[in-house]
Amino acid sequence: MNLELLESFGQNYPEEFDGSLDCISMAVTCQFNRFGTLFAVGCNDGRIVIWDFLTRGIAKIISAHVHPVCSISWCRNGSKLSSASTDNTVSVWDVLTGECDYRYRFPSPVLRVQFNPRNSNELLVVPMRHAPVIVNVEGGHKLVPVEDDSDLTIYACYDRRGKYIFSGNSKAKILIVDSQTLEQKSCFRVTQTAAANNAVKGIEFARRTESFLVNTADRVIRVYNIKDVLDTGGKDPEPLQKLQDLVNKTMWKKCCFSGDGEYVCAGSARQHALYIWEKSVGNLVKILHGTKGEMLLDVVWHPVRPIVASISSGVISVWAQQQVENWSAFAPDFKELDENVDYEERESEFDIEDEDRSVKEDPEELDLDVDVDVSGKVSIPALCSSDEESEDSTALLYLPIAPEVEEPEDGYIPNPETEDGNKRSASTDQKENSSPKKKRTKTTDIALENAPSDEVHPMLAKTGTKDKSGSKKPQGRPPGKDKAKSKGK
Repeated sequence: MNLELLESFGQNYPEEFDGSLDCISMAVTCQFNRFGTLFAVGCNDGRIVIWDFLTRGIAKIISAHVHPVCSISWCRNGSKLSSASTDNTVSVWDVLTGECDYRYRFPSPVLRVQFNPRNSNELLVVPMRHAPVIVNVEGGHKLVPVEDDSDLTIYACYDRRGKYIFSGNSKAKILIVDSQTLEQKSCFRVTQTAAANNAVKGIEFARRTESFLVNTADRVIRVYNIKDVLDTGGKDPEPLQKLQDLVNKTMWKKCCFSGDGEYVCAGSARQHALYIWEKSVGNLVKILHGTKGEMLLDVVWHPVRPIVASISSGVISVWAQQQVENWSAFAPDFKELDENVDYEERESEFDIEDEDRSVKEDPEELDLDVDVDVSGKVSIPALCSSDEESEDSTALLYLPIAPEVEEPEDGYIPNPETEDGNKRSASTDQKENSSPKKKRTKTTDIALENAPSDEVHPMLAKTGTKDKSGSKKPQGRPPGKDKAKSKGK
C-alpha cells in the first residue's frame, strides 16, 4: 500500500484484464475520486453504485434518479458527488449519508456535469444545444460565453485547477474563458480544415502535467500544452502530439490521461478496444481488447495506479499490470548452494573494529542511534497536487460499512434497536449498503432562455431500440438473493 513504491522503472500502463465489477444493473458512466480509493458508477436504472476499489466491494448504493445516470463528478475532497440524469435533472449527493443536498431541473437534456476542481460549491453543467451553465449551490447561475452563438453543439470542462473553462464547438474551435470573470482568455482552431465533421467530442486534462487533449470527430487526438494555447499570439498553436489509429481509422468514444500524465488512453467507438500511447514520443504501446461485439461506453484511468476501468454492455472491466510473485527476497550477492561448503572468512570481516582500515569514518556515520519520527504524518506526494504541501484533512477516502454478524457467539448482546437478536430484521438488511431514508430535497428550476425543450437525450435516442429488447431485465433494487451475492464480491 506504500504509494511511494509505485514508481516503477518499467512500463507504467495496464497490460491485461484484471476482473470485472458487476453492479447488477447496467453501468453507463463511471468516475474515480481524486485519491482512487472510491469508484462511483452511474447505472441505467438511476442508481449510483460506489465501490471500495481496494476491496473491490460495493460500499454504498444511492437511489439517485428514476431515469439513467448520464454523467457523474466527485468534488475535490470526495465528500460530495454530483450526477446528471436523462430526465434533465442534476443532483448533488452527500456521499457519507447518501442524502440529496441539492437538485436542479433544466429545460433541456443535460449532457455533462462537473464540480469545480477547487470549489465544491460550483458546478459546470452542459445542457444540450445550449451554452454551458455555472451553477452555484449557494444560489444563482450564470452562462458561460460561447465562440459562436449559432453553434451550440458544445463540450465544456474546467482545467485541472478550476481557473479556466475550456469549451469546444462543432467547428473545432476551442474557447478559453476565466471561470470567475468569464472573460475570454484565448480562442483557437484545432484543425486547419473547416470541415463539417470536425466537432470537438471531448477535452481531458492531465492531473500532473500542463497537458490536455482534444478529441475531435476527424479521428485524431491532439495533445496541447496549456501555456501554449493561452498565449497563441494570434495564430492557432500546433499540437505537441497527434494520436490516431492509422490502420483502422478508429473513432474515439472517450479519452483520458494516466495519473502521471505520461500516457494517453483512448476507447474505440466501434468495439471494446483500448489504445494506449506514450505521450512524450507518441508511439502506440498497447492495445487492450475486450469481448468482441461489445460497444464501449466509458473509460477512466486510476488517479495513482496503472489501472484502467472501462464500461461495455453494462459491466465494468478492470485492466491492470501483470503481477509476478517473487518470494526470493535475498541479498543481491546471495548464492544458492547445492551442498554444504566450508566458508572462508575474509580478513577482518567479523571484527568489531577494523584495525587495518586506513581512513577513519566520520563519527556521525558510525552512530547507530538514529531518531525515527513515527508520530509525525508525512504527506504522500501522489495524493497531493503540485501546488500543495500537505494532504486535505477533510478528504473522504473510505466509506464505513457495518459488519454483519451471521452466527453470533454465546453471550452476544444484540443491538437494542433490532427486535430479534439472532436474525437481522428485514428492514435492517434492506438498509445495508443503501442510502437511508432520504429527506425531501427542494428542486430548483434553472430557467434558460431559448433552451430547446423538445430535444431527446443522445443516450436515449441511440439506445431506444435496445432498451425495448432489454427491458425484461428487472429495474430498481433486485431481490435479496442477488443482493447478498453482490455483497460477497
